[in-house]
Amino acid sequence: MKEKIKTILPYVDLPLIILALYMVFIYAPTDSYMGDIQRIFYFHVSFAWVGFLSFFCNFVGSIMYLIKKERCWDILAVSAAEIGIAFCLIVLTTGPIWARPVWGTWWTWDPRLVTFLILTFMYAAYMTVRNAIEEETKRARFAAVIGIIAFLNVPLTYLASHLWRTIHPDVIRPGGKWGLDPAMTATLRIAVPAITIFFVILLLRRMDLEGMRDRVAELKKKIMKEA
Repeated sequence: MKEKIKTILPYVDLPLIILALYMVFIYAPTDSYMGDIQRIFYFHVSFAWVGFLSFFCNFVGSIMYLIKKERCWDILAVSAAEIGIAFCLIVLTTGPIWARPVWGTWWTWDPRLVTFLILTFMYAAYMTVRNAIEEETKRARFAAVIGIIAFLNVPLTYLASHLWRTIHPDVIRPGGKWGLDPAMTATLRIAVPAITIFFVILLLRRMDLEGMRDRVAELKKKIMKEA
């Protein structure tokens, strides 16, 4: 079943990505104030959402590892964290490109930006701890604790623009209403699933890679014993 999903998903996602690109660059109207630079918004928001989803997967994997002590949950956690960091770096790159012509600066110490930057650093610390500890069980246990603690910053980052005064725009306004033109909303609703499925494809492949590393490590141990 897992192999079928891995085979089918790229064929599902490719037309969705093509449709998303069409809607972003052709269908969606040009913003009257920001102009074409606003089109970065669709990628910026989509990758930010999937970054949060990645860290949620890490959170679930970390909790389940501490409960079950099964390697598969640790594989899920590390795979999701690695992809989440990559997606966050995309967000931190597209954000300043968008902000420069609109805010007149590449970076400002806005609460949403600062909490997001701290979130990225926390998961970078998660990966650093994993690379610093050689013993497998100890590494997974320490990383799981850090992963759980780091996730607490995800809701804080999301709610930052509601908790503090901020210039960062909100896509969803209080009451659940979208503060967008209907065509922009439709475009975002295509872009987000396209990037989400792309994340799932990457996650499954990354988990396979981690499983292959485990098998290689076992083969090395076996060879060392026979030698």
